[in-house]
Amino acid sequence: MSATTTAPIAATPVRTRRRPSTRMRAWATRAPLLPALVFMIVVTQLPFVATLIISFFDWNALYPKARHFTGLDNYKEVLTDADLRHSVWTTVLLTVTVVLVSLVLGLALALLLDRRFRGRGIVRTLLIAPFLVVPVAAALLWKHVLFNPEYGLLNGLLHYVGGPQPDWISNNPLIAVEASLIWQWTPFMMLILLAGLQSRDNEQLEAARVDGANDWQIFRHLTLPHLRRYLELGALLGSIYIVQNFDAVFTITSGGLGTANLPYTVYQSFYQAHENGLASAAGVLVVIGSIIIATFALRVVSSLFREEVSRA
Repeated sequence: MSATTTAPIAATPVRTRRRPSTRMRAWATRAPLLPALVFMIVVTQLPFVATLIISFFDWNALYPKARHFTGLDNYKEVLTDADLRHSVWTTVLLTVTVVLVSLVLGLALALLLDRRFRGRGIVRTLLIAPFLVVPVAAALLWKHVLFNPEYGLLNGLLHYVGGPQPDWISNNPLIAVEASLIWQWTPFMMLILLAGLQSRDNEQLEAARVDGANDWQIFRHLTLPHLRRYLELGALLGSIYIVQNFDAVFTITSGGLGTANLPYTVYQSFYQAHENGLASAAGVLVVIGSIIIATFALRVVSSLFREEVSRA
């Protein structure tokens, strides 16, 4: 018998499609963001790097050929000069006062708007309006419409009841600036705290009322602990703005009468004294302080998001 052998059939190779690597997929998703990233770097980071470099030089714009490297001397002058130290203290006092008073008033208004009453939507819109006014316009409003000793509304009311006619800005310059900023920032605090109030657990509040708790006990033991994160967020976001505020000081007092804060001092050093190096050093310190505050604000925001996600 003859055995027949069959030749093995060669297997045809199967082409496999390569999957894009994880790195390529990451670049594909991030590529549309590159123009925005480049724009942000050019607009924000490059000027800051230039400011940081200039802060290490003794650079007067009137004598450009006399500029020379001085190291940290500009920063030492900012921290040791009496006028600059006073502007730092004014900045701290202005920020703390405006933020605290705005938080207290914002909390009171938020508690009011958390209740149901006729016309609540109209009242909420009217209370938000000051925050939507342009800062310079708000400062001009307070300076001329309210504080003016000759035709201002405050002295007009005092004249109607036979009271004195004080010069509000000359007698209380820092309070005048603070009043303008408090009026403008109270609605912002109110919105944040109102959002916190409306995120409370209604079942927990009803259980507390069933157990006999009154309004003060509910506010102290339930509402305030729940609003702690929102109070922190409002304080941090408000501080970021007030530390950098320039409009109210420039418009109401022009930095006089002891109201010059650090941003106004930077303006004086740069545009009036032409000390570019000194102004840049003061500006870098303002940016560093703002970054520190913003870091805490971002942590508070992320913790709020985590709490909301876990609650959902």
